[in-house]
Amino acid sequence: MANKYNITEKKEKEARYRTLVSPKLMDEMKEKILEIIVMQKKYKDKDYSAKKLAQDLGTNTRYISAVVNVKFHMNYTSFVNKFRIEEAMDILVDKRYQDLRVEEVSDMVGFANRQSFYASFYRLLNQTPREYRQRQMAQRHAERGKQEKPKQP
Repeated sequence: MANKYNITEKKEKEARYRTLVSPKLMDEMKEKILEIIVMQKKYKDKDYSAKKLAQDLGTNTRYISAVVNVKFHMNYTSFVNKFRIEEAMDILVDKRYQDLRVEEVSDMVGFANRQSFYASFYRLLNQTPREYRQRQMAQRHAERGKQEKPKQP
């Protein structure tokens, strides 16, 4: 029964990832990946692929995949989308951007299309970007209402 579902194969694959890159090199690459993707905000670039990241780091996509899988427990696309969604969450509730359509926010943070933005957002937060914005704004409004009420003597 176990063979039918390839349970043993997955463990072997994970073990191969760990031996593909030394722990020291993996930690160094993790820091370099974070520097490029997060600090340089490459996640906002729709065209910044794992292949381009590998070229910038002088390695190949197999090593990039290994490091992202082992150190961040996700694939490259999910890793990049996580930072896109986090920025989108900030933009969606920022008063300066309240007139932006969700599609415009999606574009600002680097998604190629609305569908992938909605799917990633929902996968991470279990709600759509529109629902998130409405709930956050309603919550802020409710909190402001509580603060403005005068205290009873």
